[in-house]
Amino acid sequence: MPIKRIAYLGLGWLSLVAGVIGIFLPLLPTTPFVLLSAWCFSRSSRRFHAWLTEHRFFGPIVRDWQSGRGIPRKTRNRALILMWLSMGLSMYLVGRPWATFALISIGIMTSVMLLRLPIKKQ
Repeated sequence: MPIKRIAYLGLGWLSLVAGVIGIFLPLLPTTPFVLLSAWCFSRSSRRFHAWLTEHRFFGPIVRDWQSGRGIPRKTRNRALILMWLSMGLSMYLVGRPWATFALISIGIMTSVMLLRLPIKKQ
């Protein structure tokens, strides 16, 4: 197996694991990691790409993105609200200026990315 294919396969699985962790941790966004995983699998393994595309939970995200339909507005808005609420709580609980700065920076970058995604037409 070529080294490039192994690298894409490894990155695909790492990003999928990060996406799954992102379901439970508000600082890790799930959707970008799942999309990165699909991209990596499309370059390394037809079998894993097909599995991810047909997955009951992740499949709709990947299929909508690959078809150019984007993400539902309701999903994007819910992600933004929950992310900022959980990050605000984290900033309050931690109370360190460097952690607050880091959380705000991550939040802004993630918000910009989410706001730039195309909105799925219903």
